[in-house]
Amino acid sequence: MNPRLADVIAVLDRLYDPSWAESWDAVGLVTGDPDQPVRRILFAVDPMREVVDEAIAGSYDLLVTHHPLLLRGVNSVAATTPKGRVLHDLIRANTALHVCHTNADNANPGVSDALAQALGLTNLRPLNPLPTDPMDKLVAFVPVADAEKLVEALAAAGAGQGTHYDQAAWTAPSHRLGAAADAASGGEVRGAATSSAPSDGVPGREAADAAGAAGGGGPVAWASVGEMTFRPLDGSNPATGRVGHVSRVQEARVEMVLPRGKRRAVLGALRAAHPYEVPAYDLIELVAEPGDRGGGRIGVLEQPMDLREFAQRVADSLPRTQHGVRVAGDPARTIRTVAVVGGAGDSEFARVRAAGADAYVTADLRHHPATEAVAYGEGPALVDVAHWASEWPWLRDAERLLRDGLAAQGSTVETHISTLCTDAWNVRL
Repeated sequence: MNPRLADVIAVLDRLYDPSWAESWDAVGLVTGDPDQPVRRILFAVDPMREVVDEAIAGSYDLLVTHHPLLLRGVNSVAATTPKGRVLHDLIRANTALHVCHTNADNANPGVSDALAQALGLTNLRPLNPLPTDPMDKLVAFVPVADAEKLVEALAAAGAGQGTHYDQAAWTAPSHRLGAAADAASGGEVRGAATSSAPSDGVPGREAADAAGAAGGGGPVAWASVGEMTFRPLDGSNPATGRVGHVSRVQEARVEMVLPRGKRRAVLGALRAAHPYEVPAYDLIELVAEPGDRGGGRIGVLEQPMDLREFAQRVADSLPRTQHGVRVAGDPARTIRTVAVVGGAGDSEFARVRAAGADAYVTADLRHHPATEAVAYGEGPALVDVAHWASEWPWLRDAERLLRDGLAAQGSTVETHISTLCTDAWNVRL
């Protein structure tokens, strides 16, 4: 069954979430009707005139490119300009255009993963990692008999969700919560707060927090038991106890980690499932750590080789261009650890040096940044390739991952990767 364009875009957005794009970028659907059927898809680095002609002549329903057609704002798309004519032709041919640019650079796997794998690198990690998705930790206090029900409700709203575990819980010996709660509020509100306080070091506690924050399990909760003491005052409607009398209730302290984007839903579930008028809870914003997404990659060669041999591997592994492969460094230098950035990468020299890379493969190296980098005696050898060539290997990954994602939902499409070289330089003297 052929998918709709909206179905294809949904898979692409899961692979290359638009929120991962840099703030200055322009990614996503440029032309196309979300309800139109998609039978054939063409992948290319650039939405250049010749690539668009290839897509239209081949009756492709969707053209997926890495680079944007409209990176900067425009006031007109009239057919009197080259880009305007491209847009008019795409629309007339009913060919959709979708862009995955820096959101694909920052994905895992993304553009630099494909380049690194093409060069035979292993043990990949981001050169410039993005922080993990922002997470909160909810600490709620609930009568013991209602704790399991509350955990289930919070999990259904998105707390404690992960990949490899289900219904996991951590417990610790009982402890007393304190002599009294805020009597003015009926004794049921300990308080709600936002802070960056660390975990308190209870054995197993950090494991629970880390599992939730890293997406390693779910639903996950940490619980301990204590005693709540309170006296309801006039005007209160306590779920347990009597107005004017001191009550003691065995309560569970339940802790669950949640994505910050689900904060509203989880707090709503807390209030709906909790037996008290006003639940007692703390909400703690967790510190974001470096994640597995981000720009560039650091990897290692399975077998060390000298720079001359490594540069030849780069030349043999990437599409041929008039730019060729330019090298700066001692040809006899041993190369083990390699940094790569698909596309322009001379802004990353400091990170490459800090990572201890023996060689740096990227594109568009300018004279002054390159000469300054070479001036560092312990810095990496430089291997400069064409911008288009450094990003072309990603097309194969994007094609495979999209096909797999569509197949998982019962859809099939025909795909093709454009081999037209759209590098700007076409003559070398």
